[in-house]
Amino acid sequence: MSNKRTLVLDKNQIRQKSIRIAYQILEDNFEEDAIVLVGIADRGYIFAQRLQQILQEIAPTKTFDIIKITIEKTKRSLEAKTDVAIETAKDKVIILIDDVLNSGRTLAYGLGLFLDIPLKKMRTAVLIDRSHHQFPIFSDYYGLKLSTILKEHVEVELEEFDNTEDAAWLS
Repeated sequence: MSNKRTLVLDKNQIRQKSIRIAYQILEDNFEEDAIVLVGIADRGYIFAQRLQQILQEIAPTKTFDIIKITIEKTKRSLEAKTDVAIETAKDKVIILIDDVLNSGRTLAYGLGLFLDIPLKKMRTAVLIDRSHHQFPIFSDYYGLKLSTILKEHVEVELEEFDNTEDAAWLS
């Protein structure tokens, strides 16, 4: 197998996609005073923090809380923890955020945490949607839909986590 990597999004494109997603979130929820962003650790949470910053800049009168979910992805059952009480999201709109949507398992586990909490609305946001869903999960807001073959891998590198310039690669 080749080690060849193809750049699919550079730093500027990731920033542009993030801004567009933030505006879509606002447009879809313009009547809401508070929105809870739920980022899946690690890169999904970083992406959520970035969206929170953009949203606060373009809609300073609204509240954008953030929750970090850490999911044990190697387990077959849902094992996850949050950094903030999950009840923070009660009766609010939540946006579940990750960097890449591949099979949908991670987002499905993230959604599972909120099944016993009454919510106004739940949506998903990802930087890249690979369209290889094995779970009935789709992205409401996405930066790029990418059709790939199953053997290909999408890797998002974010400066805060990877100590390298933002980029999304297909290998």
